[in-house]
Parts: sequence; structure tokens; C-alpha cells
Amino acid sequence: MTKEEFKKFSSKLPHQPGIYKYLDKESNLLYIGKAKDLFKRVSSYFNKEGNSRRINLMLSHTQLIDFTVVRTEQDALILENNLIKEFQPKYNILLKDGKTYPYICIKKERFPRIFSTRKLIKDGSEYLGPFSSSKMVKSLLELIKNSYQIRSCNFNLAQHHIDNKKYKVCLDYHIKKCKGPCEELQSEEAYNDQINQIRNILKGNIRKVINEVKESIELASEDLNFEKAHELSETLNLLSKYQSKSEISSYNIDDLDVFAVMKHEENSYVNYLRIKNGSLLFSRTIEVKNKLDEEESILLAEAIYRLRKDINSETKDIIVNRSVELEFLDIKANIPSRGTKKDLINLAIQNLRVHIENKIKEQETKKAINKYLLQMKIDLHLKNVPYHIECFDNSNIQGTSPVASCVVFKNGKPAKRDYRHFHVKTVVGPDDFSSMKEIVYRRYKRLLSENESIPQLIVIDGGKGQLSSAVESLKELNLVGKVAVIGIAKRLEEIYYPNDSIPLYLDKKSMSLKLIQQLRNEAHRFAITFHRNVRDKKNFNSELEQIEGIGKKTVQTLLQEFKSIKKISEQNLSSLSKHIKPNKAELIIKYFNQEK
Repeated sequence: MTKEEFKKFSSKLPHQPGIYKYLDKESNLLYIGKAKDLFKRVSSYFNKEGNSRRINLMLSHTQLIDFTVVRTEQDALILENNLIKEFQPKYNILLKDGKTYPYICIKKERFPRIFSTRKLIKDGSEYLGPFSSSKMVKSLLELIKNSYQIRSCNFNLAQHHIDNKKYKVCLDYHIKKCKGPCEELQSEEAYNDQINQIRNILKGNIRKVINEVKESIELASEDLNFEKAHELSETLNLLSKYQSKSEISSYNIDDLDVFAVMKHEENSYVNYLRIKNGSLLFSRTIEVKNKLDEEESILLAEAIYRLRKDINSETKDIIVNRSVELEFLDIKANIPSRGTKKDLINLAIQNLRVHIENKIKEQETKKAINKYLLQMKIDLHLKNVPYHIECFDNSNIQGTSPVASCVVFKNGKPAKRDYRHFHVKTVVGPDDFSSMKEIVYRRYKRLLSENESIPQLIVIDGGKGQLSSAVESLKELNLVGKVAVIGIAKRLEEIYYPNDSIPLYLDKKSMSLKLIQQLRNEAHRFAITFHRNVRDKKNFNSELEQIEGIGKKTVQTLLQEFKSIKKISEQNLSSLSKHIKPNKAELIIKYFNQEK
């Protein structure tokens, strides 16, 4: 849209709050924005001299401007946020933080359960959080489990079910992890007292809980109930340890949000710290894609709104490291100059620096890997850069227990989740060529059937024979020409290509050869380890199974219990008879006596 075209359209824009949309000729959304005054905000794009290249590019693609009027700037912000999340326009600020945060749920029910969840269901239950990591949630639930006797079952403990004795106490009751509310062995009032204490812990009011526990210890001691006092003192120790780990700021700070922004190259980063009752409850650093060269204050305002909305923060006390306008939230953000709040800003900035340093290291590593892989493409005369490489190796001893391995490297690094091992099924005797043909066929037959990605390079551990066998399988699967395949002979580190008897010799110091050797060695290690396990298991079981009258089920039972043949051989008749039939135990004792 040109300036002349906009002038004709601008008379339609009101001086009211709302959201505006830029659309291209195919009505695809390019950008969504909010405005306190739609006319002034949209006009600024076309009247401003020296727009950035990105803004000019966006305006050149804009064919239509649509807008919606709302009551307040706050309404405009909410509508903008929802539309951006739904449509993800090309030129909008992108907050790169696709994580769903864990919460701790106090279920709305009689004798409430407490558990972690990432889904918020509107059923009246109380959700505390979000927390910055699942590890923190796990440690909190472990603290609750060790400190309080809360039920873990999902029974419906309505009064009529308890009156009708529908449920019985479980193991948790007997090991003192639950007080048995299902049989009315604990009152609802006493149970809810525990829930209130847990609620205070999760909200950061841990000092209040510690004081309550101390009072309970004194009362129990006065009543000479020393067992209860001991249990409470253990709870107190756990709470005190947790408090010492969690409290990182002044006791005078009750409720505070801390935000810091820092720009690095084309992107900006925002760190958020949530402080409650002197404790750090939440910390997150997010990346903000700066698509239209917005100022840091605009990026920070956007991040503050979305992050606070995501974790349901309603505190009016916000501190920042850059000047920012938050009129739409009816909040004023302050920049502290000294004291504890200044220390917290410094902590947020320190988090940003660490995050950016790690990003730089990741980028440098990625560049180095890309450089090596690009050199590998040149050295091996490949059509494509080998970002995905797979290497195969066989293992057997004189044809016994033949197995094979496939290791996978992605972006120059081992992708261990994608490693696979194979039992060779169709080959009898020590035949490496046929074994290689079988496993290569099975591997890529499976990948093709599951629509998985095929590697750019296949490495075969072996010379021309193994390579030819692998190529036969690729021909059957119609993959010849679609994926590069080479063989590496161990003796002189020769690289062989299909239908070429003359090998390629790479420089011994080249990174390409080192990566191929790493692949080959990893495939060999993986195959040998698997073969050893298979062989040991076979030998492990066969010694007992060769005893007449002893079957696989008996062997499995004994191995599960005693773990090794040696320990089984050391048992007496009565010990073995506890797990298997006495007549079978006698056969085993007799066998080992003869061996001795």
C-alpha cells in the first residue's frame, strides 16, 4: 500500500482504541497491532520518514488494512494477544517460549488430593504456580509427601461412601503416609488443617507454617505426646531446609515482579523473576524475535503483559531495568537505584548474560559443525550436506548369536535415541555380507513404511563386499541415487563407493575422516555390547535349561530372584523351594553338587 492509497483510506480510521490488521493481496495476515488511537498509530507507519527495511517490506506487501474498535486500550491488548496466538502473523513480535508450565493442583473435593499438572481445568480446583521447572515441582511434592500425611488415592470420599464402608485403608495408611480418611480415621477438619499449611508453603508463606509447627510441637510436649512431637520436629527440619534453599531476597518484599531486557544482535531477551514472601517462585528467560526493529521498551511491555498473563500474576509492584509504559495494565513500573530491589534487577541481568553467552556458544558450535559437514560433502563428493548419517556394523563369533547395529548422527552429533540393534534372522553361519544385506533392508523398509526421514549418507563398516550387499538392499527399496552410501575398510581406512574398485584415501588429519571413524567406532561399540549381552544371556540361561526337567519359566523365576547363576548355585534346598517347586529345586541342587 502506497502513501497515496493510505491517504484515501485514512479517513475511515477513528480516534479510538482498537486493533488493526495488515493483510496482503491474498488476505493473509501480515501484522496485528493495538492502539490507543487507531488513526494516529496506523498513520505513523506511513507518515514516518526513515522506516526500517522490514517495515517498508511489510508495507509493500500490504493491500488491505482492517481494524476493530474496542472500549479501552486494555481490551485492545487482550484482543491483540489472542489474535497473535491464534494466527501467528509473519511480522509480529514472537516470544519464543513454547513451554507449558507445571502447576500444583489442590483438587476441589472432600479430603483434597495434591498433584502436579500442566493442564488447568475450570472445575473449581486451586492451581498454584506456575513453577519454573518440573524439578522444582517434584521437590515440593516430595517435601509435602514427607511432611504431611495426604492421601494419594482417587476415591470419591463422599460421606455416604464412608458411612457405607465402601473403602478400606491401603498400604499408605500402614506405612504412615496417610491417616485413613476413607475409613473416617481422620476428620475432615484435621485433614484440611494440613491442606492449609501446604497451601501456605506453595504460596511462599513458609515462615507462617514453621511458626505453626513450632507451636504444635510445644503443645504436644506439654501433653507428653512425645511421639507426635518427634514427628512434628522432623517436619520442622524438612521445612527449615527447604526455607534455607528457597529464600533469596529480603523478608520485607511480599509480592514483586522483576523484569530485565537485553538486546543481542537482531533478537532481544527478557528475564522474569517472580518474588513472593522473600522467595523466588518463578524464573524464566525468553527470546523475543524483533521483527520490525521495535525499541526495547516496546518489546519489554509486550513481554511483561504476556508473561504475567501466563502465570496469573496480579501484583502491582513491578521493577524493570528499562523505562517502559504500562498504562494499559494500570501499573507503573519502577527502575530501582539501590537496595534489595536493585540487587534483584542485577540478578535478572546476570541471568540474561548467562543465557546470551550460552546462545553464542550454541551458535558457534552449530557453525563449526556446519563447517565440518560442508567439508565432508566436498571431501566425499556428495550431492547434499550430510546432516543425517547412519552407520551399520555386524557382530558374531564363528556365526553364533549374529547381531548388528545402526548408529545415527544428526548435525554431527550422536542421536542415541535413534540407535537401533538387530537380531540377524535369515542368515545361518558367519556370513557378514548376507547379514548386512538383511539389516540394511529391514532398516529402510521400516523407515519408508513409517514415513520417517532417510539419511543423506549411509556408512557401511566393511570393504567392497559389505558395501555391495548394502547396495543390493537399497536397489530393492528403490533408494539408489536418493541416498549416498560408502564403505570404510578398517585396515588402511579406505573409502569405497558402489561400482568403483578404486578406493578414496582421505587425509589422516581431516575432520571428515575423523567423523567417519567416530561413526564406525560407535557402531562397532554398540554392536559388540549388544552381542556380548545376547551371548551372555544365552549362556546364562542355557546352563540351567540343560538340566532335564527345568524349563524357561523356572529359570526366569530364579534369575529374577537371585540375579546370577553363581548365587543360585550357593542356595540350599529350602531357599530354592520358596520360589520354585521342591522337585525342581532338588534337580538343581543335584546338578550343582555334581559340578562341584
